Amino acid sequence: MTTQPLATGDPLRLGPYRLLGVLGEGGMGKVYVGRDASGAPAAVKVLRPELAHDQHLAQRFVREADMARAVTSHGVARVLDAQTEGGRPWIAAEFLAGPTLDVAVRAYGPMDVPTVRALAAQLARTLHDIHAAGLVHRDLKPANIVLTSTGPRIIDFGIARPEHGLTLTTTGQIPVTPGYGAPEQVLGQRVGPASDVFSLGAVLAYAASGRRTFDAAHVAAVQYEVVHGTPDLSLVPPELQELIGPCLAKDPAFRPAPPQVALAFAPPKGADRAWRKGPLAEDIKRRETATKRLAAPEETAVPGARPSRRRFLTGAAVGVAVLGTGGGAGAWWLNRGEPKSPTADVPPAVPTPEAAFVSIIDSPYGEVPKPLWGPQDVTAADGELPLPVRDVVIVQARTGGLLALSVTTGKERWRAKEIDADAGYVSVADRLVVGVDKNGVAHAFVASTGKPVWQTQNDVDDLLAADDTHVYLVSKDNELRAVNAWTLATTWTRPMTSPRSHNGPAKAAVGRKRLVIHGRDGYVAGLYTETGETDWEVKNLGTDGQAPVLGDNTAYLGGRKLTARRLDRGDFLWEEEAKNDTGPGWSTPALDGDYIIAADGYNIYRYSTMLDIRFPVSDWYDVLDGTGVGNVNPPVVAGSTVWLHAPDNSHVQVIHKTTHEHLFVAKMQREGAYQLASDGNRVFIARGGRIYAMPAYGQ
Repeated sequence: MTTQPLATGDPLRLGPYRLLGVLGEGGMGKVYVGRDASGAPAAVKVLRPELAHDQHLAQRFVREADMARAVTSHGVARVLDAQTEGGRPWIAAEFLAGPTLDVAVRAYGPMDVPTVRALAAQLARTLHDIHAAGLVHRDLKPANIVLTSTGPRIIDFGIARPEHGLTLTTTGQIPVTPGYGAPEQVLGQRVGPASDVFSLGAVLAYAASGRRTFDAAHVAAVQYEVVHGTPDLSLVPPELQELIGPCLAKDPAFRPAPPQVALAFAPPKGADRAWRKGPLAEDIKRRETATKRLAAPEETAVPGARPSRRRFLTGAAVGVAVLGTGGGAGAWWLNRGEPKSPTADVPPAVPTPEAAFVSIIDSPYGEVPKPLWGPQDVTAADGELPLPVRDVVIVQARTGGLLALSVTTGKERWRAKEIDADAGYVSVADRLVVGVDKNGVAHAFVASTGKPVWQTQNDVDDLLAADDTHVYLVSKDNELRAVNAWTLATTWTRPMTSPRSHNGPAKAAVGRKRLVIHGRDGYVAGLYTETGETDWEVKNLGTDGQAPVLGDNTAYLGGRKLTARRLDRGDFLWEEEAKNDTGPGWSTPALDGDYIIAADGYNIYRYSTMLDIRFPVSDWYDVLDGTGVGNVNPPVVAGSTVWLHAPDNSHVQVIHKTTHEHLFVAKMQREGAYQLASDGNRVFIARGGRIYAMPAYGQ
């Protein structure tokens, strides 16, 4: 978890703790890293100001500290202090140096049998101590277990309750983490120590296999599996299956008690070496070193520390202690002065300069209009599609990096040489352009000027999509992440919907609070942008890199079938089989108001988006000149014209979008596929390292 600098409105001090940065934010509170007068670090959680007036939440917040204080086990993080200041309660807890279990498994893979045994025995002993204090943790999961050099530590007592307590309501107001909460928790029944044992079984299955033992496409289905389904232990080593299985019994009476679990999992000598040797141990050591740097007074030199006017808070230490942030950070501002939002100086999006339409008088049908500018020999051959962003068009530069050209003149506006454009580039609200360098660091630039704004930590592999607030990216360990482009807080993280493919990255589009991802395995998932949870899924679609296209409330998907699905639920609307037996099938479609236009090899169709039928009838159909099976790049619409790649990429065919009259052919004497984009009454055509801009006929 990377620490962010303090922002406007954040306190500078709470009690004896000077606050140094932000560890993360959750639904109830914000967590800071602080340091007392002796230099000892602490994680300090503060109730959100808008919730401070809610007496129930304030009491629950204070109860979290009381619950954690009641447990004296070495297996939990200690509460150091808890007070109310300025009407807002806060809790200071021990700052733990180590990754959480979910982070460790994603980074280093499933644990071996001896390590799982050691993990199980230590967690079971800690649960026994928690239960001996009269408490039930109620939210044991991989994200609430920190792996330190002395072993695993259980954190986050935010929803712990006395052993005799019922859930606060039967309507799910108390959070139950899907796949880890026991059946009785899901059903709102009495919760006891056996509930924590069920969660422990689910945690151990995850540690041993790398995946949840109860899983499904959406939360309700996961909870159903917990209550009624059979745990999936197929990837768990056989010798552990018989030990974990009883912990996952539906009836709490049939689950073993924690001391029995500790005895059954008794690890062989040296099984705890994972905390002392190997990649995980090295990770823990790096985080411990970072914690020592953090704890050192300003004037103290720490070996290996780089001097700076403002101390750099690395993400090496977890620091969540008992605080459970629920939202990690992910970046450092380029601004190294006083704490300041990285996007405070980002100007509004500039207006799009629109080109004049071509008239039939000046350029009759059949004649090729004069280019607005170009061709320019500045782009990479077969690079990513051009990305128009108001007054610039972003392309992959011939010499590497990103290149922004003026849409009106084609002249260079700015260049980012460090960016690896093959990892993708996206625009946020037409104000920012985001790309990734070869080290996996994401960089944001002001779209119009190229001024650097921020950069993230170095674990980004691909950029999928962006909307007005978030960038959706894939990390190097194939983790899907939503990062707020204006605060750089990580809103959510989850496993990527499809495995990596040597054929290229997945394609995605975002709109109406849904992120639609089309993987190279033909699997399409519609995710809630607020949470990352799967809303709907479709299998066996295109595998050649077709990108989703989103209409008002419809997702259009290319492949062997052109498919329309309701965006907010995934309901089937209609589909059309590809006519060609070979090739990629349907291209990425283009949306034009109430119509979509898509190519199937040399066949081009326009369908109405207003039809509510299972078998659509095309508004018109035409045949493109040329041979070949076509490609997946989308056609573009500008003014009254549709611009389409010939199936053999020999030319671009321009037709009237209403009458489908063939108007003219545009050619570029280069090799490779044509790449088209349009905006502001311009069509940008790139091929073989060259790009130029063409005008369009008006309506």
